[in-house]
Amino acid sequence: MMLGAALFALPAEARTRIKDIVDVENVRPNQLVGYGLVVGLAGTGDRMRNAPFTEESMQAMLERMGVNVRGTQMRTQNVAAVSVTATMPPYARTGSTIDVQIAALGDASSLQGGTLIASSLRGLDGEIYAVAQGPVAVSGFKAQGAAASVSRGVSTSARVAGGAIVEREVPFVLRSSTSLKLALKNPDFTTAQRISAAINQRFSGTAEMLDPATVRIAPGASFPGSVVDLMTQIENLDVDVDQPARIVINEASGTVVMGNDVRLSPVAIAQGGLTISVSETPVVSQPAPRSNGQTTVVPRTQVSVDDGSGASLALVGGGASLQSLVSGLNALGVSPRDLITILQAVKSAGALQAEISVQ
Repeated sequence: MMLGAALFALPAEARTRIKDIVDVENVRPNQLVGYGLVVGLAGTGDRMRNAPFTEESMQAMLERMGVNVRGTQMRTQNVAAVSVTATMPPYARTGSTIDVQIAALGDASSLQGGTLIASSLRGLDGEIYAVAQGPVAVSGFKAQGAAASVSRGVSTSARVAGGAIVEREVPFVLRSSTSLKLALKNPDFTTAQRISAAINQRFSGTAEMLDPATVRIAPGASFPGSVVDLMTQIENLDVDVDQPARIVINEASGTVVMGNDVRLSPVAIAQGGLTISVSETPVVSQPAPRSNGQTTVVPRTQVSVDDGSGASLALVGGGASLQSLVSGLNALGVSPRDLITILQAVKSAGALQAEISVQ
């Protein structure tokens, strides 16, 4: 496999809209969490003996509906206790709907065909922000027989599309603000300076870089509107995004991703390995005619050794770009997995000017 098929050389700089590389301070989603019951399962729910919290939740729910089941032993397996999570987007208004995710807490084997009973979703402040209810959709399945089983995905987690209704809004009045802070998703001095320069070029004196991760904007003399009006005018401006030289390695899958700014100092690289092949070609030996001999099998073993002596030594010049690095390693016949070891060794030798991130 040629490395050129796995590594793509991109332009050194790519122009990107400001809105795609920054977040506005205080304009963010909020995580919600809750607890609920999924009913209507076809015998795939929690076993009451193993999940006593499911039984207690059922009793509490039925008592709120006027049904007294205290002191009775429940044996149903059509109910499962689940955790309910959701992300409420910024500026979500009362009455709007959001998706929820549910996951089994007990020993339920599947949530297929179930319905989530009304469950309150709370924020970190303990307040109820949404209520979720509705039929669940499971993407995975599991089927089994007496001697075999088959499964795909996870059948104990599910999704309720639009299953939560927002009951409380997160108060934040953007128009009353006199300034806003733009938080870079990937902090960088050069990128932050370019954002500030692009905004000031359009509206002089409205932007100021505070640090590599923050640019503050405020309407200046050249802009008569509010800070919201200013944001709508600048979010589509294009800037050249800069990034540090970085190599990301996933050893489990053998994936290597390099940034375009990766550079090498002069270094010699050799790649080879030891291969030992053992083959068996047994031969049958027949006795002579009219003799008292026996037919025997004579083993014959062939052993070949390749110590990689044919591997070449490649010299990579100083300041080599990503394209020349890929071409040089392709000439050595290096596979992506061998490349991981080579890059780590070159980094240890001090000849690689890039950060290596191993996942």
